[in-house]
Amino acid sequence: MKAVIMAGGSGTRLRPLTSHLPKPMVPVANKPMAEHIVSLLRKHSIKDIIFTLFYLPQAIEDYFGDGSDFGVNIRYSREHGKPLGTAGCVKAVSDELDQTFLVISGDCLTDIDLQKAIAFHKEKKSKATIVLKRVENPLEYGVVITDNDSRIQRFVEKPGPSEIFSDTVNTGIYILEPEVMLYVILGKEQDFSNDLFPLLMLRNEPIYGYVADGYWCDIGNLQVYRQAHQDVLEQKVEVEIDGKETEPGSRIWIGESTQIDPQVKIEAPSLIGKHCRIGRSAHIEANTTIGDNVVIQEKASLKQPVVWSNNFIGSEVSLRACIVANNTTIHRSAEILEGAVVGAHTSIGQEAFIAPEVKIWPNKSVDAGARVTSSLVWGTRAPRTLFAARGVVGLSNIEITPEFAVSLAAAYGATIQGGTVLVGRDHWGVSRMISRAIVSGLLSVGVEVQNLEAMPLPLARFYVKTQRAKGLIHTRVSQRDANKIAIEFFDSQGISVTKAMERKIEGTYFKNDFARSQPNDIGIITYPSRVREYYIDEYLNHIKGQEFEKDKVSFCVVPGSTYTRMTKEGVMTNQSPKVVIDYAMAETGVILPELLGRIGIESVVLNASIKDVPPRQDERIAMRKQLADVVKALNADLGVQIGRNGEQMTLVDETGQIIRGELLLAVISDIVLRDKPGRSIVVPVNASSIIERIAKRHNCKVVRCKASETEIGSTTAKLPEAALGGSANGCFIFPEFQNGYDALFATGQVLEHLTYQGRTLHQACEELPPLIYQVDSVHCPWERKGRLMRLLVEKHHDRPMELLDGVKIQTRPEHWILILPDPVEPLVHVYADGTDLQHTSADLNEYTQLIRYLQQN
Repeated sequence: MKAVIMAGGSGTRLRPLTSHLPKPMVPVANKPMAEHIVSLLRKHSIKDIIFTLFYLPQAIEDYFGDGSDFGVNIRYSREHGKPLGTAGCVKAVSDELDQTFLVISGDCLTDIDLQKAIAFHKEKKSKATIVLKRVENPLEYGVVITDNDSRIQRFVEKPGPSEIFSDTVNTGIYILEPEVMLYVILGKEQDFSNDLFPLLMLRNEPIYGYVADGYWCDIGNLQVYRQAHQDVLEQKVEVEIDGKETEPGSRIWIGESTQIDPQVKIEAPSLIGKHCRIGRSAHIEANTTIGDNVVIQEKASLKQPVVWSNNFIGSEVSLRACIVANNTTIHRSAEILEGAVVGAHTSIGQEAFIAPEVKIWPNKSVDAGARVTSSLVWGTRAPRTLFAARGVVGLSNIEITPEFAVSLAAAYGATIQGGTVLVGRDHWGVSRMISRAIVSGLLSVGVEVQNLEAMPLPLARFYVKTQRAKGLIHTRVSQRDANKIAIEFFDSQGISVTKAMERKIEGTYFKNDFARSQPNDIGIITYPSRVREYYIDEYLNHIKGQEFEKDKVSFCVVPGSTYTRMTKEGVMTNQSPKVVIDYAMAETGVILPELLGRIGIESVVLNASIKDVPPRQDERIAMRKQLADVVKALNADLGVQIGRNGEQMTLVDETGQIIRGELLLAVISDIVLRDKPGRSIVVPVNASSIIERIAKRHNCKVVRCKASETEIGSTTAKLPEAALGGSANGCFIFPEFQNGYDALFATGQVLEHLTYQGRTLHQACEELPPLIYQVDSVHCPWERKGRLMRLLVEKHHDRPMELLDGVKIQTRPEHWILILPDPVEPLVHVYADGTDLQHTSADLNEYTQLIRYLQQN
């Protein structure tokens, strides 16, 4: 049997280690990752090997040669120009694959029994077998679901937190029949998981999953890289370790010709390479790996570092769970702390201090006594991912600092490759600081900036469409937690960027090596002056041109203070609604009263002044109650509280009833769809089924999407027949105006439709179908989420089930339960919906108890 080792990856998340080295050549336990794979193949009698190469191919070819030194036969295939993807690079060598063959990644660490997997493949007469492994946290992998016969039913490549249907993941090890490569187009970029395997399933080809025992680790980031060394030393994985144990079972391996002073203290497990010299009173603590040709002087202290070959470590140096690449000099009394990485050919001066998580790029020099608290060059840290459920979110001036914002903006600018970007923010001082850093980062890579300064987000999203700009970056303080700040990215149409774009930005950011512009090419800043005017004009134009499709009757808007409308019954009315608007001391650009005034609606404004700090949640609740009292006292038609920089709304009807959550989504849906028969509404998977009952009343269609605001926006934008998109968080999209959340426009639409219908907001609520919907949350550690979701799927395989987002199970006719992992917190949310309160409550209690039980057993 032949094997193909995919070794083309550049390993951006292992930078700076891979700045000069392809990822498969990064050492684990003093051997390149790819050598461990070659040894595994040889162990299982697979000796005919093809390497597919792209990034720095010569390094791999020079090391392995023809394979004879490693007991195998090796040939190479180079990709030129652009990478072809996992399937595309194998297609390039398909002429040499005339019988069953194995594909494996060159940058994983594993001791899986390949012969058992091959036997399984032959027994099932499979065309393609994916080797699977159960892991604690499947977020970074392709999640796979199989049936009772191990035939693959579904998989999701690198799922979001709410898409975790199982803890069984794709290892990137495949056993394939040659004919499956006929489905791959030569020279085209294609992947196994994203392209070939879905196509095989569509063609009903037999594709199976083999759940392997043994150890497997995808070394995808620096933290996992360090953990892999610890696993080797603790013998959790069977790999060949060069060196002899000091005595049988000691778990201290020392290479040949290494000299160690008798006063050196070495704790197990540890690995010391060949030709090393370790001086008097040095201390080598457990889980330390030292490469070949390393000099360690007296009284040095090494605690769990990974030290590559050909390094000099001076006296009294302290290394703590860090990584030191090859050909590096660390002078006396220097200190390098947890998570730090020192690139190759670097000099660390005497008594220098390298803070945790700092990355030093290759060929750098750190002066004596310097305290390095941010990376050289670029970046302050290297998290697993940057983007949360909506944008990049973190603690203000701790996790989201000006330095971080500069790098992030520069990464975005490099990703879009120039052009014009709009930059906006809310009113708060910390947003101003971060926004200015973002502007600097964009300018540094040659991007032109239109600085909107403090601007309601709906206006900024609307304006970006008029400017032929590449996108919009908006900064705002979190409404949930005033200590956090969010940086959000939107495309040229004002829609949140896609997950694919987020990953591109992350990839550019993690590389930390994008070029800065020459002084003559630095971007320029402009300050647009008519943003509000553009928005107001289109807002009024849209209202003036509004048609209700049921009767094709247009509004008649007379400038000034009159408010003339034709009701559904064909009666002209000069009724002037009165609205109370609460800005909750947190919103910029108090523009809504002006908009409503231009169409003759009287408004009263509360809490329009802005506090020095964002209001707390309890303060917002108190202001909401105040709003209800004022609406009743003034006999107003309704009240609205505007939140989240103009995107979010809470309504109050004329009786003082506060309308939020599922009730708000239901009543807005009914108000709009009543006048839009035959249209569609987009809601998330966790919205109540009252939406279907409302839509049925008005001959409308419900389109459900994943439970994220980004998905609601992108799905609504793709549906030309969509009249509305929204969720229970109080954010609504009217795509005929713009594909972004807009509480200002939503308020106008509610007033227009209610007046046309001749109803009050309270009457609209009273006419809704019954709303029976309950929610609970259960604590669930991240490492248990994947297993929990798999067990739920397996337990309910005989019931109607949806896996659009989370696991949605029909418990009885017209009743369902949705179990949805939280994307940010260690929680699982449980939603119960139905037509009977007693049954719905019983379902919620049953499944919250089941989730607790499955976690404990």
